[in-house]
Amino acid sequence: MGQIQMNAMEFYAYHGCHPDEQLTGANFVADITMDYNMEAASDSDDLCDALNYAEAYQLVRQEMAIRSHLLEHLCKRILDSLFECFPQLQEATVCIQKINPPIDGQMRSVGVSQKRVR
Repeated sequence: MGQIQMNAMEFYAYHGCHPDEQLTGANFVADITMDYNMEAASDSDDLCDALNYAEAYQLVRQEMAIRSHLLEHLCKRILDSLFECFPQLQEATVCIQKINPPIDGQMRSVGVSQKRVR
């Protein structure tokens, strides 16, 4: 078993419960870890045997473009897409951070993480 880590993917998106968040958008950072049996890819050195992280990035990008009120909902949609696209995926964790959330106080970010095991 091995793990692919996709770190600090940056997106400008329109997630949030407040109307101004859905209108003006915000910066988001996504981190994803994906566990799968990478023995075949390690032996063959062939992308066909690997979990293609470029394809995974495109899935994340597509889901980030669809508006959600809650980060929890966004995480679930990303996990759904990853597990649907990659049958070899055994476990994944998605972490989404909203940078400078609209709260009355100082906070760099707020984040949500979800983990799923096949």
